[in-house]
Amino acid sequence: MNKADLIIKLAQKENLTETQAASIITIIFKNFTDTLTSGGRIEIRGFGSFVVRNYAAYDGRNPKTGQGIKVAPKKLPFFKVGKELKDGVNSMK
Repeated sequence: MNKADLIIKLAQKENLTETQAASIITIIFKNFTDTLTSGGRIEIRGFGSFVVRNYAAYDGRNPKTGQGIKVAPKKLPFFKVGKELKDGVNSMK
């Protein structure tokens, strides 16, 4: 499923126009992004949680040339799956 599929599903389920559904999805994603970029945490019960993790600098290697490089410290979003979602996926046959 991608963003366009989600918009279509929302529009059909809630009897909205695709423009209205797109606006709702955009607002949700924007708020998720704003929360994570400001160092916050997102938790959706039954689905999972998003946090930003800090990664220290390290010595890496350019896979093309084999030359050693310094990789700067960075922050990346991390998703931890919720119990209900994990159980649901594991029960699939």
